[in-house]
Amino acid sequence: MSNIHPTAIVENSVKLGKNVSIDAYSVVRGNVTIGDGTNIGTHTLIEGNTTIGKDNQIFSHAVIGSIPQDLKFDGEEVFLIIGDRNRIREHTLINPGTQGGGAKTVIGNDCLLMGHVHLGHDCIFGDNIVVANSTAVAGHVEVGDNTVIGGLSAIHQFCLIGENAMIGGGSIVIQDIPPYTVCEGNRAVIKGINLNGLRRKFENREDINAVKNAYKELFRNDNTPKDNAMTLLENSDNQYVKKMCQFVVDTKRGIPFK
Repeated sequence: MSNIHPTAIVENSVKLGKNVSIDAYSVVRGNVTIGDGTNIGTHTLIEGNTTIGKDNQIFSHAVIGSIPQDLKFDGEEVFLIIGDRNRIREHTLINPGTQGGGAKTVIGNDCLLMGHVHLGHDCIFGDNIVVANSTAVAGHVEVGDNTVIGGLSAIHQFCLIGENAMIGGGSIVIQDIPPYTVCEGNRAVIKGINLNGLRRKFENREDINAVKNAYKELFRNDNTPKDNAMTLLENSDNQYVKKMCQFVVDTKRGIPFK
């Protein structure tokens, strides 16, 4: 049985799992599915074609699934998909996709979106991502697993942020950020390797050393990072080095290395 406060409004079209809790004055409407054990705080709005997984915590005054903030949007069928065990804090706004961007916004599992965060249309987030307070993420941004984005940051549309990256607080990110790196500033530039993140996630010290050495090779001054990445791809067998180098080779927006 779900626990729905008498003042909450839940339309008949909504599908609720077991032990869903919806607090006072919240509104859930449209083609919404909410998985088992998810808690919805007070004064929250969830609407649209929104699917929310199990054991999520959505705090008060969040707005989940309202139409994208895109002038081209004209009522198309678009979607928002949220995984399991996420914590979405107060006043967070998450929009679905748009027809021109794949029609869906996706958030993985075990993410923490702190207060006043905005996730724009067509964003694709992996697992175990932390986005700190008052961060604005524009449309079409992709963020890899285990990434941390510091508070008061802004991410430009179409940027890619690789896994295990760290964005310093107050950063303005307008280019792609490779996996395993740290960036900061306005405009944000790469500062080094995210050693703390790698120590938490990598079991093998040799992998950390390989990434550190590859970073030095990538961003030396005698060649472009893309040229260096292509050379490393040919000469390294390490999976993490290859992933970082392939990211640099494939970038469309460029890498802010200086």
